[in-house]
Amino acid sequence: MVGMQTMTYQVIQHDGAWAYRAGETISETFPTHDAARQAAERAAAEQVLVGEPTEIDYEDPAGRWHQELSPGDDRPIIEVKG
Repeated sequence: MVGMQTMTYQVIQHDGAWAYRAGETISETFPTHDAARQAAERAAAEQVLVGEPTEIDYEDPAGRWHQELSPGDDRPIIEVKG
């Protein structure tokens, strides 16, 4: 598929516990590696669900706001590592 985005959920140690990172975002912490991995797998499963078209607003790194229409079927390829 042309232009298919890949997203990785990486299980990491964080604040003396375990968490997962998706891009630059770090989840809440979990007491065990297995709990963090299960949470990452749940979050990943939600990412691939096809939804309804929806309008999204987001701010880019330069502080500019953008508005786009997400068709709801442009789901990324998901990987869970760690």
